[in-house]
Formats: sequence, structure tokens, C-alpha cells
Amino acid sequence: MTPLRLVVFDMDGTLIDSAAFIEQAMTEVCTQAGYAAPTGAAVRAIIGLSLPEAFAGMLGVGDRDEQERLSDLYRQNIVAMRARAEQGVPLYAGAMQALDHLKSRDEVLLGIATGKAMRGVRHAFDQYGIGDYFHTVQAADGHPSKPHPSMLEQCLKDTGVDPAQAVIVGDTSFDMAMGRAAGFLCVGVKWGYHSDAVLRDSGAHVLVDDFADLIPAIDDLWRAT
Repeated sequence: MTPLRLVVFDMDGTLIDSAAFIEQAMTEVCTQAGYAAPTGAAVRAIIGLSLPEAFAGMLGVGDRDEQERLSDLYRQNIVAMRARAEQGVPLYAGAMQALDHLKSRDEVLLGIATGKAMRGVRHAFDQYGIGDYFHTVQAADGHPSKPHPSMLEQCLKDTGVDPAQAVIVGDTSFDMAMGRAAGFLCVGVKWGYHSDAVLRDSGAHVLVDDFADLIPAIDDLWRAT
């Protein structure tokens, strides 16, 4: 009998291509708060972290009150940008097909573990019509920042899946380190925001070039277990 299995997806850089949107918001925050505008590379390096940790890593801000002030500014900017945007950020090519395939398999449950706040998750779900795909949804405002394994530990509690049958799919070192800490199989995607070398060094069991390769890679990992 095939065991119950779980595939948990990161969002930014894995399911949705949101880098330009996040970079714009970060630039506006830094300008408003009196900091130098960050480079695109600096922003991409911290995508996936919770906001206080992101500002600590990107700007070297150690004061918690200042981290929270910047985080509030970011949230305000994101809400305003969404209201102005004619269309939202796109899903990566092949993402919808992969989600449809996994959702159709009786033994597979799907989850989300993201550095977004839950408000941003709901906005994305509404945009793409995928809210009912996921049995467990974990966001930054309910957990410590990645790479702490709290999000994935809650995914296991919600679904009852054994960690040996659970996979995290993500594009950053934070996702891979989080997955390793929770005992998950770790799939790094090469279309996101961290390099192949960084993904390997942080614990990826396998890297995939595009969504067409994702399902075979996951099945190979499960067969190996």
C-alpha cells in the first residue's frame, strides 16, 4: 500500500515570480526610511526570510524596533502596490500543471511554507484560484523565520505524514536548511533566487531545471526511500 505523502511548496521564487515586485517594494521602503536603495542581488538574497530577518540581513539592522518599523513600511507599500497593479505577479511556467497533477493523486497532500504573511498568501490564492489545493498552509506571521523548521513541523502535524514521505520544494538555502532540519526530502528549483551551488551546499537532495522535471524527481526520491 502506498503511504500518504506530502509535497510542501515555497511561494516566492518557486511557484510565483515575484522578485521584481519585491525589489520595487524594498526600494521604496529604503528610500522612505533613509537607507540606500538595495541592489537586486541583495534583495534576492533575503527573499524567503520573514521581514525582520530580511531587513537585518539586507541592511544590517540589528535593532528590533527598527526592523519592525521597516517591516510595517514594507507591508504598507505592498498593499498599495497591489491596489495599483493592473495584474499580479505570474506563476512560473508549468506550475499550474504540476499542482494539478499532484492534486489528482490520492496519496499526495499539498502544503505551503512561505516567508509571506498570511494576507499575501490569501491574495495569491485568490489571484490563481488555488486555495483549495493545499491541506496545510504555513506563513511567516505564524512561525519563526526560515530556516527554523516550525512551518514544516506544523505541516506534518496537520497532515499526519511521516517526514520520510515529505518533500519541500523551494528555491533558497532557507528552504533547503528548513527541510533538512525537519527531516524532509529537499528539492531545489533552479529558476528561483539562489544559485545551484548555494542550494546544494544547504542540503538539496536534487535540483530540477523546470516544472516538467519536478514530478519525476519527486517520484525518484520517494522510490529511493
